[in-house]
Amino acid sequence: MPFDTEDNTFLLPGPVKMHPRVTRAMAVPAVAHRGTEFAKQSQEMNRLLQQVFQTQAPVVTLTGSGTAGMEAAAVSLLKKSDKVVGIDNGKFGNRMCKLAAMYGDATILKAEWGQPVALDELERTLRTVKPKALFLTHNETSVGFTNPLQEIARLCREHDTLVVADVITSLGGIDVPVDKWGIDVAITGSQKALGVPAGLAYVSVSEKALSRMYKDQGFYLNLPKYVAKVAEGQTPYTPATHLYFATIEALKLLLQEGLENRFRKVRAQAEAVRGAVAAMGLELFPAEGYASDTVTAIKYPQGVDDSKFRKALKDTHSLIIAGGQDDVKGKIFRIGHMGTVSFVELAGGLAAIETELVRAGAKVNRGAWLAPFQDRMP
Repeated sequence: MPFDTEDNTFLLPGPVKMHPRVTRAMAVPAVAHRGTEFAKQSQEMNRLLQQVFQTQAPVVTLTGSGTAGMEAAAVSLLKKSDKVVGIDNGKFGNRMCKLAAMYGDATILKAEWGQPVALDELERTLRTVKPKALFLTHNETSVGFTNPLQEIARLCREHDTLVVADVITSLGGIDVPVDKWGIDVAITGSQKALGVPAGLAYVSVSEKALSRMYKDQGFYLNLPKYVAKVAEGQTPYTPATHLYFATIEALKLLLQEGLENRFRKVRAQAEAVRGAVAAMGLELFPAEGYASDTVTAIKYPQGVDDSKFRKALKDTHSLIIAGGQDDVKGKIFRIGHMGTVSFVELAGGLAAIETELVRAGAKVNRGAWLAPFQDRMP
């Protein structure tokens, strides 16, 4: 049976499956983006975003991907004379470091992908470099790894260093209390744990960060321009209006479920998948104790070809998962469990994965995954 884009099991770690209410929210006529009606919608969206970010700071919206939010932070905060530290231990942390080095005087702390940077090394770097800001990715979907952001932010506060965090694949799926942890600039994207179509970046900007930003640097990506417009429900440039409507609906769904309930569900799904993977006899990629709750990265058994394996999943089982990127391309596959994905969808996905691993000649403990997976089901 040919693959059907409207009827499949979609377990990518972003973009993610969207609730029908989210897609229906966009099926409305064009609106005047400078009119009072849209301004009210935009103000409501900001209030909902503040609840999900767990912040009192303004949350600005940029029309662009999460990378636009990352670059906006760099453009707005850094000049070549500004010292900045970056943490590079995954594809997107590497991207944050490239942006830090492009706009500032960067010191990069590197670790193997999926491995944490030593906190004592970070503390020494902050003490000696005295950077204006630290750039990092919280949750590395590239390798299914989560950096210890709370501890990193605590060290930054001790050294008066701004924390600029890509929380694109954690916020809304993993608890990220922005104000409590002292994250000065938190960046997320629409198409990940929030379950909105791709195309928007949401960025919270603390008062402290805003006071240290350059008001005259950058044009489209200058964050102070956006902050100045938030209260009146406007943006400095034309917004993607219909994506705002989708965002509002997705945020309402999330808040109706309850943040804590969503975090518990995502954690349970992650533990269920990790338990199933271990029972099959497979190995996770990231360091023990740092596995992500929104995406599981699994090492391929010897002899399994990535492209053939994922093609078989798609063509035979209508299952979409992700492979590895850059340094780990062909070495891992990744299962997303964020947003509105269900236990039933994950169970079907794992059954298909086991089937195709066996067909590819991998040694798998057949059927062993079900019990540990069911133990985590509600």
